[in-house]
Amino acid sequence: MTQRRADQLAREGFNAIPRYSSGADVEIDLSDNTNAWGTPPAARSVLRAAAGTGAARYPDLYGESLKRTVADRAGISPACVVTGNGSDDVLDCAIRAFAAPGDTIAHPDPTFVMLPVFSRINNIRPVPVPLTADYAMDADALLATGARIIYLCSPNNPTGTATPADVIRKVIAHAPGLVIVDEAYAEFAGVPGLLSEAPSLERVLVCRTFSKAYGLAGLRVGYGTATPAIIETIERSRGPYKLNIFAERAAVAAMTDDAGWVVERAAEAVANRVRLSDALSAMGLSALPSATNFLLVPTPKTVVLAARLRANGIGIRAFQNLPGLGDAMRITAGPWPVMERVLSVIADGLEGS
Repeated sequence: MTQRRADQLAREGFNAIPRYSSGADVEIDLSDNTNAWGTPPAARSVLRAAAGTGAARYPDLYGESLKRTVADRAGISPACVVTGNGSDDVLDCAIRAFAAPGDTIAHPDPTFVMLPVFSRINNIRPVPVPLTADYAMDADALLATGARIIYLCSPNNPTGTATPADVIRKVIAHAPGLVIVDEAYAEFAGVPGLLSEAPSLERVLVCRTFSKAYGLAGLRVGYGTATPAIIETIERSRGPYKLNIFAERAAVAAMTDDAGWVVERAAEAVANRVRLSDALSAMGLSALPSATNFLLVPTPKTVVLAARLRANGIGIRAFQNLPGLGDAMRITAGPWPVMERVLSVIADGLEGS
């Protein structure tokens, strides 16, 4: 019997799938679009009170208290809600449940970096579709792929741009299979999105997260809404106990007792994003239009500016060779004193280049 080396044990092609990297630790991390104001107060109180309690027992099988809370806020049945270990988990489980090995999933390009990774992990072929000239999703091109799943991220990451509702509805109306609408940045977009409507749309899964506006990225909580049949299928793929008991309690508190805090911080993030865009424009850097809590700024000086910011204790996300954009830096909007520090370092970097 021939023995295989350790690097030959994985299935064919699996070693080519990249391992995610977020870079080195920094004093101020503006690279991942999380809430720069921190965790909301009621959720913090729940976590403090929960210390040392409940850890010896399994959590809810499928996050029932959070399902009920989301359902109440959205005006739908709890049977139309799925929870997960971050919205990443919901996406991964849905891809596995609704596409067979060898099928395709169409997605805008560029988009959420993990989507094609989850596709390849599940032996599904990702089909990238370029954005339009105004950085919206191309409905006709996405539909022309005939993909088993079509993934739409609006507002999109990393561009920050929103796609008009009629474009999204066109894809939903004509898609041959499941349409996943990723609304991770919905709280900053100023529009209601499809969370409440998804259960009536038959072939749609809407995903959201507690990692951005809700300030709970470290707890990994996500959820989705769809028809009960779609939810049940995803939960078969998901399995039980994916949401830990402390994360579920904190998420419920954040969505209920902290609702006002979340709205206020999201509004502040949007206002500071606008101020940041104006200030960068005065320096000769043009950010893409954004409906999120971050800006994407195309510039050939991305690598140099990102290195200078990191040397000053500030982390941003530097992209190289983004399709249709080239090099670009993504900056999360935070409290204005932090933005002033970012702008000062960028200004010095531009003068020194």
